[in-house]
Amino acid sequence: MKLEDIARLAGVSRSTVSRVINNDPHVSPVTRKKVWRMIREQNFRPNLVARALVTRRTRTVSMVIPQGIGSVFADPYFPVLIQGAILEANRHEYATMLWIGDDIEGEAHFCQRVVDNNLFDGVIVASAIDNDPLIPRLITADFPFVLIGPPQVENLNYVDVDNLNGARAAVTHLIALGRKRIGTITGTPNMGAAQDRLAGYRQALLEAGRPIDESLIVAGHFDQPSGYQKMKELLPRNVDAVFVASDLMAMGALQAIQEQGLRVPEDIGVVGFDDLPISSITDPPLTTIRQPIDQLGNQSIQLLIGLLEGEFIAPCQQKLPTQLIIRQSCGSAESRLNPTAENRTYPVLHLSM
Repeated sequence: MKLEDIARLAGVSRSTVSRVINNDPHVSPVTRKKVWRMIREQNFRPNLVARALVTRRTRTVSMVIPQGIGSVFADPYFPVLIQGAILEANRHEYATMLWIGDDIEGEAHFCQRVVDNNLFDGVIVASAIDNDPLIPRLITADFPFVLIGPPQVENLNYVDVDNLNGARAAVTHLIALGRKRIGTITGTPNMGAAQDRLAGYRQALLEAGRPIDESLIVAGHFDQPSGYQKMKELLPRNVDAVFVASDLMAMGALQAIQEQGLRVPEDIGVVGFDDLPISSITDPPLTTIRQPIDQLGNQSIQLLIGLLEGEFIAPCQQKLPTQLIIRQSCGSAESRLNPTAENRTYPVLHLSM
C-alpha cells in the first residue's frame, strides 16, 4: 500500500497524509485523527527513509561503545548503562542503535562506519579512550554527540561522575581506619575515569600528609583478571589496604589475597568503585564507591535529545555525585584493634561530592 492509497481511503490529498505522518502542526485535529485511523486500519508503515529525507530527523540515536565486544559483555557495568539509556530514549519515543567495537576491525574503519551512517540524529559515546579517533570525526561531521565520561577537549557535551572525589573519599576512609601502606590498582591508564580516580587517590594521601609511594600504584584494565594479577604484584610490597578502581578488579584482588592465606579485612582492607549488584555478596561484602550507572545512561540521552530538540544549548556538561558504601571488606577501627571482633555490616555513609 502506498501513501496515495491512504489519501484516497481517508478522502484527503497525498500531501495532507504526508503532513500528518511528519507531525505538521498545520493539520486540523479532525483530519489528523481520520488519517491516523486509516493508517492503523490498513496497517500502513510509512517509508522512514523517505520521511527522514523530508524532515532530516529519524528519531533514532546511536550509542557507541568503542571497546571490544568481549570486554563489554563481560563487564556488568555496560548492561546497566545501556538499559538506562534505552529506557530514557523509549520514554521520548526515540529508537536506539547500539555500536560496539570489534577487536578485529580496525579503529579507523569502525569510526568511518559510524560517521557514514545517516540513520540517526545524534550519538552517545561511552568509555572512550584518550585521543579516540571517533571524537574528532564526529566534530568534523558536525554530529550532535554527548560523551559518557570526562571530555577529551574543552567545550564538549558530557555526563560524568565525580571520579576524583569518589576515589578521594575511599582512600580517606582507609586512612581514618589506620591503614598505613595503601596501594591502588588503577583502571586502563588512557581512560579519563582511571586518571581521575588515580588523582583522587593521590590527593587523599597528600591531604593526610602521607608520602606517595609510586611502587604501590599499579595499572589494571577494569577487569577481574587484571585485578587478580596486579594484586599479586602488590602483595610482596606489604600493603595493608588497597583502593581498586573498579569492583570487577576488586573481586580479582580479593581472590589473590585469599589465595595467599591472608585475611580481608584483618590483614588487607579492600575498597572498590562502582557498587555493582554482586559487590554486596562477595566474601567479604565489598566496601565501594557507588556511582549511578543507570543515571549516566539516562542523563546522557536527556542531554542529547535536549540538544536535538533545541531545549539545551551546547556545551551541556553534568557531573553526578558518588557515595561511599561501607561494608566489611575494609574493616573498622574496632576490628583493627581487635582482630577477633565479629564482622558486621557497617552503616551506609553517603558522601555527595
